[in-house]
Amino acid sequence: MVDFSFELGSFITILDYLGTIAFAVTGASKAIAHRADIFGIIVLATVVGVAGGITRDVIFGRFPNAFSDPIYIGLTVAVGIAMFFLYRKFQKRMGTWLVFDAVGLGVFSIFGASVAYQVLGLEFLPMLLAGVITAIGGGILRDVFVREIPIVFVKEVYAVASVIGIVVFYAILSSGVDIQSASVVGIAITTGIRLLAMKYNWNLPKVKES
Repeated sequence: MVDFSFELGSFITILDYLGTIAFAVTGASKAIAHRADIFGIIVLATVVGVAGGITRDVIFGRFPNAFSDPIYIGLTVAVGIAMFFLYRKFQKRMGTWLVFDAVGLGVFSIFGASVAYQVLGLEFLPMLLAGVITAIGGGILRDVFVREIPIVFVKEVYAVASVIGIVVFYAILSSGVDIQSASVVGIAITTGIRLLAMKYNWNLPKVKES
């Protein structure tokens, strides 16, 4: 079991909670847009909020935090219920939910990389794998559940933003900067790239149709 110091462990846990809330909002929004009932809204909020982290923990041989800490499910259920009552009020501000998605992408990318760093040390490939899986796993399931092609495969710069943020995070850690400062910069980079990609419609090259 990883032996976190109190300060570092608390910081990483807060990151995970924030990412869970941000992605749960996007899951609930997607469910509402597809006319799901309150149960479906809660289910999709929960799936999107915790799926990436569960996948990451299983790969690294850890018992998933979402199963051992009831706060995770409590947060996603609370988000689902809140969205059920507040969605219509904020429906005209859908850009807000895209911001939540970008923030969730940034937080989970760096949180996943942080977990790998704590387990295996400063190893780039495990940090990259853990970060990307944590960041995009829930979103892929969200889109599959509502029968859409996952956004990560077709829409703008998404996973690439995660990769760039993790690379920056790794580089800063390698230079001897503390993990808290490196995390803030990595999250800001990932979130910022994603927001810019949405604003300016940045996309990766695709095969041209004949």
